[in-house]
Amino acid sequence: MDHLVFEVGTALVLVAIAALIANRLNFSIIPFLILAGMIVGPHAPHFWIINLKFIHSAELIEFLGRIGILFLLFYLGLEFSTSKLIRSGKSIIVGGSVYIGINLTLGLLYPVLLGFPLKETLIIAGIITVSSSAIVAKVLVDLRRTGNSETELILGIIMFEDIFLAVYLSAVSGLVLGKSQSLIGTLLSILLSLGYMLLFFIIARKAAPLLNKLLKIASDEIFIIVIFASLFFIAGFSETIHVAEAIGALLLGLVYSETDQAQRMEHLVIPFRNFFGAIFFFSFGLSIDPTKLGGAVWMTLGAVLITVIGNFVAGLVAGKLAGLSYKSSTNIGLTIVSRGEFSIIMANLGIAGSLMPILQPFSALYVLILAIIGPILTKESKLIFRVMNTLFRLQQNVPKKARKGE
Repeated sequence: MDHLVFEVGTALVLVAIAALIANRLNFSIIPFLILAGMIVGPHAPHFWIINLKFIHSAELIEFLGRIGILFLLFYLGLEFSTSKLIRSGKSIIVGGSVYIGINLTLGLLYPVLLGFPLKETLIIAGIITVSSSAIVAKVLVDLRRTGNSETELILGIIMFEDIFLAVYLSAVSGLVLGKSQSLIGTLLSILLSLGYMLLFFIIARKAAPLLNKLLKIASDEIFIIVIFASLFFIAGFSETIHVAEAIGALLLGLVYSETDQAQRMEHLVIPFRNFFGAIFFFSFGLSIDPTKLGGAVWMTLGAVLITVIGNFVAGLVAGKLAGLSYKSSTNIGLTIVSRGEFSIIMANLGIAGSLMPILQPFSALYVLILAIIGPILTKESKLIFRVMNTLFRLQQNVPKKARKGE
């Protein structure tokens, strides 16, 4: 226990140092937290009583990081309302299909051109296709873009990705690990995810009066216990039915956003979101061994390039189909470019299936680079739009109606 507490305390000191450096440089905290995690961990040296390998505390730090994802997505859900998302239903389906279609196509073509076998190709395509909901949520909150016109579509794409994630992961795992996956099983997986999400939208629209009565709790202490209990229960239950726990947290946030207590929840959740969210990105860095990244550099740089281009194009197409301006559409592609937890899961699936060993360093370096440049691209989206507008005169193609609405 002494080792455990001391190791966790050491990890928190490193998180604090990374945060202070990021603040000093007026930069996103995410890359610094990931890099802080990378320079320590299993490959780090042991200094006197300070053990930077985090042997005893690795599982606890990882668990605290998972809590961070839940708070990040729960808070993001509180910032929206189900009525807005329902109104944007068609745009979300179309936008999500466009986003997945473009990125999955590029993800399949790239390893095929490099000469990878079928199983490795499917794993690499999975690594490339889906964005990191945790990083996207963090960036939206940090840059105060939750009220932007395009953020509803970004949120919808994140949920659409989760449906794709469940189906793709189950199908590919069946092939890679040798388990049979029937068409009926795949269809049931899709219907379960869709039905589960639909259930929350119905509850949000119909049960708000009842929830207002139940949540009318004067004591902040009891109130936060009730909210956190429901958050962890719903997240855990979601995981048991093969819907990502983070999406469960997001859906619960959407339900609570329809209640009279939404602002109170936001105020109470913010400190937990910031603290545990920071631990998530640090724990993610702990999973990356920098000594094993060298052999996958050129392959990774190529994947990063096609991902940035693919996201930019997908964002433009999805945004324009939803009736958004070119500026807002540019923000979509640049905001969801980061890759994270799902990419690592796909790589681990390849390792479990005894596929080519290059998958692990490739996925780690790929995720690291996009986790660093993703927030940068999002922050500098205005500058990037101005440059693109100068080169291609995007605004000339914007309908007069859209221009008046900007």
